[in-house]
Amino acid sequence: MEKAGGSSPPGPTRFLIDMNLDTLRHSCSHVMAKAVKQLWPEAKLTIGPSIEDGFYYDFDKKEPFSDDDLARIEDLMKQIIKQNEPFVREELSRQDAIGLFSKLHEDYKLELIKNIADEKVSIYKTGSDFVDLCRGPHLASTGEIKAFKLLSVAGAYWHGIETNPMLQRIYGTCFETKQELDQHLKALDEAKLRDHRKLGPALELFDIYQDQAGPGLVFYQPKGALVRKLIEDYEKTEHLKRGYDLVVTPHIMQAELWKTSGHYDYYKENMYTFKIEDKEFVLKPMNCPGHILIYKSKTRSYKDLPIRYFELGTVYRHEKAGVMHGLLRVRGFTQDDAHIFCLPSQLRDEIKATVEFVFMTMKVFGFDNMGIELSTRPAKSVGSDEDWHAATTALEDSLNDLGLAYKINEGDGAFYGPKIDIKLKDALKRSWQCATIQCDFNLPKRFALEYVDADGSNKQPIMLHRVLLGSVERFTACLTEHYAGAFPVWLAPVQAVVIPIREDFAAYANEVVAALVTAGVRAEIDSRNETLNKRIRLAEVNKAPYILIVGERELTAKQVSVRKRRDGDKGSMALDAFIGQISSEITNRTQ
Repeated sequence: MEKAGGSSPPGPTRFLIDMNLDTLRHSCSHVMAKAVKQLWPEAKLTIGPSIEDGFYYDFDKKEPFSDDDLARIEDLMKQIIKQNEPFVREELSRQDAIGLFSKLHEDYKLELIKNIADEKVSIYKTGSDFVDLCRGPHLASTGEIKAFKLLSVAGAYWHGIETNPMLQRIYGTCFETKQELDQHLKALDEAKLRDHRKLGPALELFDIYQDQAGPGLVFYQPKGALVRKLIEDYEKTEHLKRGYDLVVTPHIMQAELWKTSGHYDYYKENMYTFKIEDKEFVLKPMNCPGHILIYKSKTRSYKDLPIRYFELGTVYRHEKAGVMHGLLRVRGFTQDDAHIFCLPSQLRDEIKATVEFVFMTMKVFGFDNMGIELSTRPAKSVGSDEDWHAATTALEDSLNDLGLAYKINEGDGAFYGPKIDIKLKDALKRSWQCATIQCDFNLPKRFALEYVDADGSNKQPIMLHRVLLGSVERFTACLTEHYAGAFPVWLAPVQAVVIPIREDFAAYANEVVAALVTAGVRAEIDSRNETLNKRIRLAEVNKAPYILIVGERELTAKQVSVRKRRDGDKGSMALDAFIGQISSEITNRTQ
């Protein structure tokens, strides 16, 4: 469901195209499954949905698929497409469907049928020799598939549960035209070059020493720690400007606190728990209960509200080993977490101010393409219908007031309240989940939070949970891939590398570095016993925004020869003039 408020809503045509693409890709997954069954009749079928950029199908097959196997599957798929076989939908009774898939020895399909509540079950036939359990819809025939590509094979547990059988998942993608497919494949190649899991260690930014320290635990090297400091310093400064108070809360707290909050019942499988002196403690998976205790530390008046607490709080979550992915899915990470306690009359203004804060922050870091989603009450939740309605309405009205287009995700809210998710798009137009604003009437009730109102009565404040960047680790990965490691000058860990042509000019090179550092520029010298070209090339590989070369002419004139990343040789200029130029770029956060 698409919902728009104000200018530039998403057009209905775009939505229809997405629906057609979903059908196209799901149909292509069926063609792939048919090809696999023809080549390996013993392989068992599971599920094959379309996904954002393509499709996949999971198979239970003893021997792993190889690259040669993918080529064979593709060739057979092309033959099936050329034959223009129709997709034929049929409805069977549950009993007949069980009989059919029992005869086919498709154990996973039988399990799926047994979990379907309806008495009627739909199947799709492709040609005379392939049938699949499926709700559809599908294309009219295989011949409508024009452009596809199988991409990779990965392992996947049945239902995502580690104790279930390990399946083989074949990923593919499909588009309406070959041109669109070629563009997508080119973007995938570019994405591989930008992969933060490769760039991070190569640029000495961060790493995960899985074998020694354990999976999902991030180590920031000096350059990466500096980038992180710049991000965090920016956030602290901007939050203080907007009336937030900085707080710090402990990493471990007693389990009773999490039972009161409800996290223990709803989130325990993702929490690290342990005992100290016969009491159960939790390594905190989120920061909100700690902020609540600070709010409760003294009596609050309506005149004190809104109260805004901000913390760069490190949290720990027990993610399964199989889902770890660089900095994107880790077990220990830092959230730029804030909690706002406000009056009902202040709620919409606080939400709107937060949304505007998100947009301004993303622009500073070089992102100007964002999408907004509003997620409503999930099946597993706490709180009254009345509170959920009030919270959802407040979020929706705030977005409408700002004239922002948004999409509604039914049932995808947090267990304690609805939320706004703001997803940014990077240089390759990929979506990244970062900012979240969650409206919570539940925790103030569970912790009996109060403020003294104008009439002297005790009232309950409303609580907003919000992050701008989300996880600092995830955002660092996003930044690294967005810029392909070539950070803008203000974020670059080394802003200028000074290279003397010969050892004779090392003393002047050190003077240049000293002047730059005094002016607040992060600079270093490379005077190693290597050729000039090799040292220049290394500085370029390390993504230095500026390379300053000094020799006899520069020493005599007190100048530097400037090479700028991407622009190349910019000629010689006075050292003072260069310092003024780069200082302006840093101050203005030039992208």
